[in-house]
Formats: sequence, C-alpha cells, structure tokens
Amino acid sequence: MDSIVEFLRSLYTTEGLISLIRTGGLLALVAIVFAETGLLIGFFLPGDSLLVTAGILSSPHAVGGGIFDPVVLIVCLCLAAIAGDQLNFALGRKAGHVVFSRPDGRFIKRRHFEEAHAFYLARGGSAIVIARFIPILRTFVPFVAGVAEMPYRRFVGFNVLGGMLWVVSLVLLGRLVGATPLGAQLHRVILVVVAISLIPLVVSAYKVWRKKREEIAG
Repeated sequence: MDSIVEFLRSLYTTEGLISLIRTGGLLALVAIVFAETGLLIGFFLPGDSLLVTAGILSSPHAVGGGIFDPVVLIVCLCLAAIAGDQLNFALGRKAGHVVFSRPDGRFIKRRHFEEAHAFYLARGGSAIVIARFIPILRTFVPFVAGVAEMPYRRFVGFNVLGGMLWVVSLVLLGRLVGATPLGAQLHRVILVVVAISLIPLVVSAYKVWRKKREEIAG
C-alpha cells in the first residue's frame, strides 16, 4: 500500500512525471488517460499535467525531448480518452444507481457524485466537454450521464468532441512551450503545470472544509 501511495505522489512531482513518461512510454500515457477517464478510482490521476508534459517531450527543441511522434501521440491519447468515457458511461448505466447510493468509501466520496450531478444538471450535454478540463469532474460526469440515461448517440458526440479538444489542446500547448526557450527549463515548466493542475483540487477541498464548518456552526 505504501508503494502505491508513493507512486501516486510521484505523479505530482516533476521528476515522477518525467520518469514515468520516459520509462513507460506511450503505453503508460495511454493507460493513465484511459484509467482517469474510464474508472472511478482513477479520479486522482494527473491527466492535465501528464498531457502537457507529454507534449513538451514530443518537441525536439526541449531538453530530452523528441521522444514521441506528435501525431501518433495525439491519436493514441484521443482514442484512450474517448474509450475511457465510453466505459464510464456504460458503467453508469448498468450499475450507477447502486454505486451512486453507496456511503462514502475510503477514496470515493458521495460528494464527488453530487458535484458531478449538479454540474451535469446545470450544463446538460456540454458538461461532458467542459468537464474534460476539470480534475475529478472529468472522471465522474460521464458516469453520472450514464446514470441519468443520457441518449447514447448524444453522449458519443459530446464525448468525441470533448476528448479531442482536451488531448489536442494540452498536448499542442506542451509542444508549443517545448519549442520556446522554456523548453530548456523542463523541470520548472512542469512544476508550474503540476501546480496549476492542482488548483481545482485545492478549491474543491476548501469547499468541503467550509461546508463542514458551516454544518458544525449551524
């Protein structure tokens, strides 16, 4: 268990991300993107920072870059992201009501489902696209859409659009950064990317803390 926790922590460090990508290669990237979007337990995986870092390392101008063909990288990651959401949607349809009604687990909390449900109700189908860019929500919103029995064809359209926008925009952003003088400061750039990707998680944790304080005060 300690080794798993240590591995997960490493994914939010510059050295950990670079080591994972260089050691595991494209297969590791595909597996993580699929797991984050397709499995509820994968909500803690760093999709955004992983995509940007992969984009940086696909640039031949970055230090240690040029290890991926950008076209192959984007196509494989798009397919992984789309397939992940498809699986999550199917799981939501088949077992969603049972999972949704369960009490808090060790890692997956009811608030994750409640926040995703509220987000989905507020934005409808476009929530599938927007949630791609928001950690935690990108894992739970497709599941909630399945529970809500969103029409399959409609879901597929939003899923493909969202998956492609998410992967293409972040990988190309990383590749663009890698082609600038910042590509020579790989560790600093990735550190900033990781920090930015953690902001939504910090905000979510603060909201939970504030809500508990209000409940205690009330």
